[in-house]
Amino acid sequence: MKHLVFVHGYLGGSPQWARQVDVFSSHFQVVTPDLPGFGLNNAMHAPGTIEDFASYVLDELERQGIERFHLVGHSMGGMIVQAMIAMAPERVDRLVLYGTGPVGMLPGRFETLEQSRRKVTEEGVEVTGPRIAATWFMQGESSEGFRVCAELAARASVQAALAGLTAMETWSGVSELTRILSPTLVLWGDGDRAYNWSQPEQLWQKIPNSQLAVIPGCSHAVHLEKPHLFNEMLLDFLLAGSLPPS
Repeated sequence: MKHLVFVHGYLGGSPQWARQVDVFSSHFQVVTPDLPGFGLNNAMHAPGTIEDFASYVLDELERQGIERFHLVGHSMGGMIVQAMIAMAPERVDRLVLYGTGPVGMLPGRFETLEQSRRKVTEEGVEVTGPRIAATWFMQGESSEGFRVCAELAARASVQAALAGLTAMETWSGVSELTRILSPTLVLWGDGDRAYNWSQPEQLWQKIPNSQLAVIPGCSHAVHLEKPHLFNEMLLDFLLAGSLPPS
């Protein structure tokens, strides 16, 4: 059974993929690594570059004996998987770039990365993390999936929260887009306040073998706001061309 790897984003963690693990485990061996400094690995020191995060995930997969896989990256995790496929293109079968883009400075974000840095420093992650997580949902704190994201965001270390911001703002993947040869799905919620339309548009237009899915009425956390639609679209893409079971 092929492996399917989900890489979470800034202030996230593996628990946010619980609904996807339930659905996709009947089709794939699902792997949901926690990035250093975040989620279940919040005690680890976080690196300060997207490439170092990518190296960590690739090394962890190799440690588990996983050589080839489908790859899904969300938000900052979408930047990380772009770096992963640049480092090891032969290991990635199908790629999903979800709620993400190729420009690390995040033009048009609900607040600048520098504003987030200042608030993390002044208010701490316990306050700033849940506030940021609320922007990932159309209904903010009243959304069903907000609690798991808020708890994960508050769990991140201050060091990791600051390192993640630095990693994003110093990274750009624009020059690598035309080199991505794996079939790619670009998935975006039309109310996303972290990555405006210019970001997924660049991915879609510049990656040679890419498809675009725009989910209406969702912000940055489509997999929690409309999980059934999100899961169906990913399954359709990931299983395309697969032989039916004998």
